[in-house]
Parts: sequence; C-alpha cells; structure tokens
Amino acid sequence: MLKKREQYNVAIMGATGAVGTQFLSILEERNFPIKEIRLLASGRSKERKLKFKGKNYSVGVLSHDSFKGIDIVLSSAGASRSKEFLPSAVKAGCVCVDNSSAFRMDKDVPLVVPEVNPREALHHKGIIANPNCSTIQAVVALWPLHRKAKIKRIVASTYQSVSGAGQQKILEMEKQIDVINKSVDNWAVGHHSVDKFLIKEFSHQIAFNLIPQIDVFLENAYTKEEMKLVHETRKIMGDDSIRITATCIRVPVFFAHSESINIETEKKLTALEAKKVLSKAPGVIVVDDPSSGKYPMPLYAEGKNEVFVGRIREDESIENGLNLWVVSDNLRKGAALNAIQIAELLIKNA
Repeated sequence: MLKKREQYNVAIMGATGAVGTQFLSILEERNFPIKEIRLLASGRSKERKLKFKGKNYSVGVLSHDSFKGIDIVLSSAGASRSKEFLPSAVKAGCVCVDNSSAFRMDKDVPLVVPEVNPREALHHKGIIANPNCSTIQAVVALWPLHRKAKIKRIVASTYQSVSGAGQQKILEMEKQIDVINKSVDNWAVGHHSVDKFLIKEFSHQIAFNLIPQIDVFLENAYTKEEMKLVHETRKIMGDDSIRITATCIRVPVFFAHSESINIETEKKLTALEAKKVLSKAPGVIVVDDPSSGKYPMPLYAEGKNEVFVGRIREDESIENGLNLWVVSDNLRKGAALNAIQIAELLIKNA
C-alpha cells in the first residue's frame, strides 16, 4: 500500500509518448504533490528533455533499476514493457497505475474508473490497471443509468481519433492531408487518395477515410479493441450478465473519441429521466439541445476533462431503450487523467 507522505516521488514510463506528455501536463494542472519526478522511455529518447513546472528534465532509459526510491509509477509504455518492467517496480515498493492492456483482465488486478468503482483501487497488489480509452468514457456515462434502471444490453459503435493510436499515426494523417490539399488536380476531380508510400502506420489511408478496424481481428470476427470494450465494461461495472456488442472505427479526427451507444434497461427510463440522472453524474456534462444545434463533438471535447453526453433519446424500436452520443478527449479522461485520478485516490486513502 502507498505510504502517507506530504509529497511523492513519481516515475512516468513512456514519458515522451502522447499519453506521457499528457501525464506531465495534467500533473502540473492539478498540482499533484510531487517531490521528485523521474521520466523514463526507451533508448530512442535518450538525452531528450521535457518541461515540467518550468524546468527541463532529462529522459532516462527505462530499466529494471529505474524505480529505486519511487512511490508511484504512471505507465503508458505499451503492454510488453509493462509486463517486463512493472514487476520490478512492484518489488521496489512502487504502486503502479498502468495504461496498457497488459493487466486489465487479470483477476488479481483492479480495473478502475474513479467515477464508477473507486473502492477497487484500494485492493491492489502493486498494480492497478487503467481501462481502454473507449471503455472509460462509455462507463462514466453508463454507470449512473445502470444504477438507476439496470442495463441489460449495450450496442456501441465507436468513432476513435488517430491520437488513440499514437503520435506516429497523428503525423501520418497530417502528411496525407497536406499532400492531398496541395494537389489542386485531386480536388478538381474529387480524387482524395494518396500514394501507397504515404501509408505506413495504418493498414489503409486514414485522411478523408474511415477504417472499420482497430487492432487485430480475432477468431469471432471482432477486433481486439471491440472485445476490450466488452470485457472491460463488464469487469468495471461488476456485472457479467450485461450483453454487449461493439464496432470500433478509426476516423480522421486528431483528438477525442465519439461513441454512439444504444442501451436496453430492465426498468423503463425516459429520455428526460436519463438527462436528469446524467446531469448530476460525476465527470459528465450533458450537452443536449438539438434544436439549437448543441450536442457533443470531438472538436469541443479536445483538451477537456469531462465526458460529454448528448442526443439522448428513447429507442422507439424496443420498450426500454435509450440512445446516447458520448464524446471525450481520449488522451485526457480516456488515459492520463483517469490514471492520475486513481493515484489521487491512493493518496487520499494512504
């Protein structure tokens, strides 16, 4: 367990990545009680410097000896590195909050969203898993409705930004858009494709396109990303009886994921009742005035901490159904912020 201190020594694994840089930004914004910060990454980032609270810090090369004297590890270095290095961090006495998929479905590792199951964070054995980005925003919106009317079934379609795939994917989309925009001939004939040599990070062109595949396909014809949403939602909400199906799509948006979610509840819940429940829910902002063109969009969720919910309406095809449109910044609430909120829970209960 975390020992009570005035300030804590914090290590960031994957410090130079998209989520790692968000860790730094959010720790500073929230005035997290840090005594020492240790930035860790692969050898490719050796000698890089990152700024935190106005000071430049050198990035160290991640090793099994990187955790001496550290209290809290915030990790977003990928599943393979988490599996390799986090056991060493636990042996060194650290509490680790891991943003990868490495431990999420481990029965001995709590999978935590503070607005949903905060108490689970207190029953760790050195590692706490941070859920997948699409799962986090979904359960923040769904949990209050589940408590009110018990959700029986969820049908989710996600529209996930390229930042969820990492910095290199962002750069690839930028380059593709730039090439297309510079080609007047392409625009004149309505031709928006790029040469194959500009497609390296994604399996297909992402600029001006949608890719209905995130992660690898499994034997059941669903992708790994889709099944993450299924299994993680059940674990976090503590209810294996919920029937869930998902389709995950990569869209040409830089930041913030959007989700169209249809739910069937045990008890009748009107759209008005759902709006009232969600308007009081922690971490949720209801934006739902279609007549004025007000509903959540990724552009306005970017850089914000909340989960935005709109287009709340009753499903006229079934008796107890609701439709929701859920949008959140995947690098903040969908990753770095949620992990830091977990660390804050640990500090509060130390």
